[in-house]
Amino acid sequence: MSIKYYENERIFKLDTSNSTYVLAVGEGGYVLGMYYGAHVDEHDLRYLYVREGHDSTVPLSASVPDWRFSPDTMQAEYPAYGSGDYRIPALKIKNADGNTVTDLRYLRHSIYAGKPALRGMPSTKAGDGDADTLELVCRDITGAEITLYYTAYKNHPIITRRARVTNTSCEAMYLERVYSASVDFTRDEYRLLHMWGCWGREKHVERRALGHGTTSISSTRGASGHYHNPFAALLSHDCTEETGEAYGFSLVYSGNFSIDVEVDAFGLTRIMCGVDPESFEWKLEAGESFDTPEAVLVYSDCGEGGMSRALHRFWREHLLEKKWLEAPRPIVVNNWEATYFDFDADKIVSIAKEAAELGLDMLVLDDGWFGVRNSDRCSLGDWVCNEEKLPGGIGKLAERVNALGIKLGLWFEPEMASRDSDLYRAHPDWCIQTKGRDMSIARHQYVLDLSRADVRDYIFDAMSKILSNAHVEYVKWDFNRNLTEYSSELLPKDRQGEVFHRYVLGLYELLDRITSAFPDVMMEGCASGGGRYDPAMLYYFPQYWTSDDTDPVERLKIQYGTSIAYPACTMSCHVSASPNHQTGRETMLSTRGAVAAAGVFGYELDPGKMTEREREEIKAQIADYRAVRHIVMEGDLYRLLLPGTETHGGEVCAWEYVMPDRSEALFTYVCVRTMIAPVSFVRLRGLDADRVYTDVKTGRRYRGGTLMNAGLNLTGSRRDGECVVMHLKAE
Repeated sequence: MSIKYYENERIFKLDTSNSTYVLAVGEGGYVLGMYYGAHVDEHDLRYLYVREGHDSTVPLSASVPDWRFSPDTMQAEYPAYGSGDYRIPALKIKNADGNTVTDLRYLRHSIYAGKPALRGMPSTKAGDGDADTLELVCRDITGAEITLYYTAYKNHPIITRRARVTNTSCEAMYLERVYSASVDFTRDEYRLLHMWGCWGREKHVERRALGHGTTSISSTRGASGHYHNPFAALLSHDCTEETGEAYGFSLVYSGNFSIDVEVDAFGLTRIMCGVDPESFEWKLEAGESFDTPEAVLVYSDCGEGGMSRALHRFWREHLLEKKWLEAPRPIVVNNWEATYFDFDADKIVSIAKEAAELGLDMLVLDDGWFGVRNSDRCSLGDWVCNEEKLPGGIGKLAERVNALGIKLGLWFEPEMASRDSDLYRAHPDWCIQTKGRDMSIARHQYVLDLSRADVRDYIFDAMSKILSNAHVEYVKWDFNRNLTEYSSELLPKDRQGEVFHRYVLGLYELLDRITSAFPDVMMEGCASGGGRYDPAMLYYFPQYWTSDDTDPVERLKIQYGTSIAYPACTMSCHVSASPNHQTGRETMLSTRGAVAAAGVFGYELDPGKMTEREREEIKAQIADYRAVRHIVMEGDLYRLLLPGTETHGGEVCAWEYVMPDRSEALFTYVCVRTMIAPVSFVRLRGLDADRVYTDVKTGRRYRGGTLMNAGLNLTGSRRDGECVVMHLKAE
């Protein structure tokens, strides 16, 4: 097994494909983290334990014989609040007597093959004999039992972690902080990598040196959001794209989260991730349990690129629905930027006709098809087709579109209600609100309280009526505003701190019902673009709208940042009109196509407004993408030149996808800003040095070793926004 217990030393050793994680039951029954990093053969690593500290608190207990021992310096595996560890805790419980002291000691453990399911939340899957699990139970004298779950994957450099808190006492207790994972490192020379952003500018990458004290990224908006993504990495100071150590931490959760890092005075670094404690409290009655979301830990000794490729493979094999990975994704045209709210059935059918002639697979009808929705001011929640726009309803529209040889997809925003809607007039209490306070409004809409079963039933029934009576093969699920005044009318006052988490649990329950009832309908996630783009959403949505900003220059940074933690097969990327609707920038159609081909390819424009020359170019783009789609969906990503890279050729960006067997590669180079007499060379990666690769378009042959060591000569007078794309096949 990949997990072993050494009884004499009371040590647990977890081995993955390239990493080792060692923990031990130490003095007094404290569970201590000994090591996490590159694979080592030894298990007894107790010599790595840090004992020294100055003026530290020592537990006065006969079970702790070593007076040098202090919780304040110990490498705690799951640190609790109130017993001498003054660093950030993973667990804080208010007990029945009102105090918040918790002191966890080892109770028992079990090791077994496979991986248990997580109740009520998405989690990764075990695979076929790929995973082993350790359950390690600790207990506090109050009766709080904490089960720590560790799953080690044999074929991936991945360890997953989560926790369950069980109240074995006779009285209620309140969870004020309960994180999914915490790791203590015995070094402090790390940089923190995370992705920040906002609407239209998602997942920009930032790396910062860690100083003493606490650094935190989080969301308190009710969703994992645009502003920070529930992913972070610790990088060694010598870490680059392809060298050095990187430790990634990804939370499989779609609500408020926090990832905290503390560097203490003794040179120790603690990182933890979980549900955000500032917006969370949970009443745990006697006999009840609470489960945290799952955290996924990845280790790479091949830099940020190695970390990303490992995560991409893991998500594809152990999170995403196999059905949608095995079938070719449809190449869609979305009507939003073509029509906005101004359309009727004939206009939509005309777009579908043009799309079919160009060779696209599907038309996605976006916002505006329901209620009296002619602007963003009304009708959300009224999921009944507007037959003045679409006579005969969605079913009739689907018949007309399908007759052209093209499929139909449909946009919903199920979690929202407009203030001006039949739903809100009938059920104002269904919206999240706090009695006695005004309700904040955003985009003229409110958020429905998904913690309520009656609200979820309404949404399920309304969507089911549409999907059961029309041949809709694709749903785009949107979420366009954050939560405020977060209370729920059905919860008692001592449970109002549970609203945010109960909302997320309700969302997962609703998505489980929808995807089970309509297993052949593919779903795409969206939250004003790339908000709430997280692993839990990808469990339901095999692809996600990466950003509302479709400008290819802006998309370079957005898609690069997204690729740090998420594979190309999840990134929905569209070619839009020029000038771009968000930035006003003009770019060549070829470059718009090349950038969109870095993910799940599609279009966001009116094909009827294209010139004949543009139509022919679009036909060629679609044919070219179909020829390389499998490389993008299945290949390993190598980020060659990061967005904004300054070279003698100007400002450039380049990336490459390589099939796992190294039989094919797709190379893309974009010149964002050129200069006089540009000189540019790019070395490829990931190829087989001894094989010969042929450029499919030109027929030119290259040896893999030459492409990786000498590179490609891209010198020439390239205009701003020009690109080079090469499909390489091994002989």
